[in-house]
Amino acid sequence: MKRRLLALMLIGILVFAVVGCSQSETPDEPEEPTEVDESEGADETPEEEPLKIAMVTDEGGVHDQSFNQSAWEGLEKAEKDLGVKVDYVESQQDADFAPNFETLLDADNDLIWGIGFKLSDAVMDAAVANPDQLYAIVDHSYGDDTPDNVVGVMFKAEQPSFLVGYIAGKMTETNKVGFVGGIAGDIIWGFDYGFQAGVQYAAKELGKEIEVLNQYAESFSDVAKGKAIATQMYQQGADIVFHAAGDVGGGVIEAAKEQDKWAIGVDRDQNYLAPDHVLTSAMKRVDVGVYNVVKALQEGNFPAGETITYGLADGGAVDIAPTSDMHVPEDILNEVEELKQLIIDEEIDVPFNEETYEEYMDNL
Repeated sequence: MKRRLLALMLIGILVFAVVGCSQSETPDEPEEPTEVDESEGADETPEEEPLKIAMVTDEGGVHDQSFNQSAWEGLEKAEKDLGVKVDYVESQQDADFAPNFETLLDADNDLIWGIGFKLSDAVMDAAVANPDQLYAIVDHSYGDDTPDNVVGVMFKAEQPSFLVGYIAGKMTETNKVGFVGGIAGDIIWGFDYGFQAGVQYAAKELGKEIEVLNQYAESFSDVAKGKAIATQMYQQGADIVFHAAGDVGGGVIEAAKEQDKWAIGVDRDQNYLAPDHVLTSAMKRVDVGVYNVVKALQEGNFPAGETITYGLADGGAVDIAPTSDMHVPEDILNEVEELKQLIIDEEIDVPFNEETYEEYMDNL
């Protein structure tokens, strides 16, 4: 935006100079402006530069096959469709967040994204220190304390998690399934308790008990730990394991391949990672949220100081993966469509943490 101001100032100086040069030295015989003069003035008017948008990843990196990668795909689409310039910097550890934001600020970006709730403090600090710079964050809301130069993007991740939980409950042959989380907290709890709620909804329909094994890796990047946790769950009898763990989930899917079991992906349609072993995926379309905010900025409608939240009612921002029909029977997919509408109509209130899950189970 500082570039925009500078460009306007230069245009003003240029126009003044052109007008001044076109004045005749003989006041009583003014010169007629010619087409050549106008053409030359137009040629000298600089074109407006495209918006520059960049993002800071968490330690999972831009190729985590999950939410960082989805965010980057949203920026790539914005570059293709809207003509903006895009870039990213990857964080190797939490200590990288603040200097990475400084790097992108120094690069004169118009909008800087923080991808993931772990960057919430760094985004807030940067926004307060630089009130003329625009920021956005995925998976965090500052509520009433949201600065005027920040927008938050949130997703009702519990909703697609409920749907894949229902699929797992309907398709388990051992009556035991698993959940592997990344770092415990509000965001991943939504996946966790939404999944458990869907499993138990299916169990009640089937009139049986289904056990849900549950463990957190406390990381979004430790692929080996994800594989170890999932392998243990499969060896304990689980035949389907859902992960919400960023790059850790790559290890879960690798374990499913080795154990010849099912995994359920997250954020993106992860079937391509193991077409014969990824049953479905709970999609949280970070790319949609990122793209929509960039488009709003370009159109002059940046939702400053707000939090945008996407759910099933918002046209595909969250859902199950389109490849689900590869392995999930048609009758179950039809039931999933009915459940979607019940959730949209608020006839099913999907839990997103321990408290709401306990309430849900009391009323199930």
